[in-house]
Amino acid sequence: MPRPKRCRKICRYPDYWSFVPEGAKTDDTIMFMLDEFESVRLIDFEKMTQEECASVMGVSRATITSIYETARFKLADALVNGKRIRITGGAYRIDEVPASAEINEKGENTMRVAVTYEQEMVGQHFGRTEQFKIYDISDRMISSTQIVDTNGTGHGALAGFLRAAEVETLICGGIGQGARNALEEMGIKLLPGVTGKADEVVKDYLEGNLEYNPDTECHHHDHEHDDGHDCHHGDCGSHGCH
Repeated sequence: MPRPKRCRKICRYPDYWSFVPEGAKTDDTIMFMLDEFESVRLIDFEKMTQEECASVMGVSRATITSIYETARFKLADALVNGKRIRITGGAYRIDEVPASAEINEKGENTMRVAVTYEQEMVGQHFGRTEQFKIYDISDRMISSTQIVDTNGTGHGALAGFLRAAEVETLICGGIGQGARNALEEMGIKLLPGVTGKADEVVKDYLEGNLEYNPDTECHHHDHEHDDGHDCHHGDCGSHGCH
């Protein structure tokens, strides 16, 4: 039985998640993992040594060498052969967000929907949700589902986690303005003010019958700032990574 992959710490999510070569003659897409992105960012952009990078990411020097070599080959393949690059999950952690290695790879023609999840129902407080249920949709049918733990990490980290998991649409109950802003920044469509069983809600969404209220606010949204989780997912310095 293979040993589980150790989560690699990353300091920040990317500002840009995909790259397409101009005049590309192929639809081939290279999946660039977040730990690979981070190794290139730290070594090539921040000018760290591999030893320094390994220390920041919390893994061995040998592991960083392997990650970095794989990342550099993928970049070379994309440049030489005109392939697309799509940055996605991998075995990572950031502000205690769960490892997106738990999430299945998303197909090219698959839509991914997440629902705040609490005992089979739609969770009513986004910033304190402890689980998402993630639905992969193909041909307007649910092709697979996964339940992922979040540990209620606060809205900024949760929004970044959803983006790294390539979620396109979030269905939830109450949600504060800070969370709305974070999701908008990540390009995630929001459908708030939803109640009921998660599976039935997603079926209603696929049939065009979902009832939601775009103006719904979370009455506990102030706690999203007061639970000890800052929303500085884009600031490497705040993670002590210098």
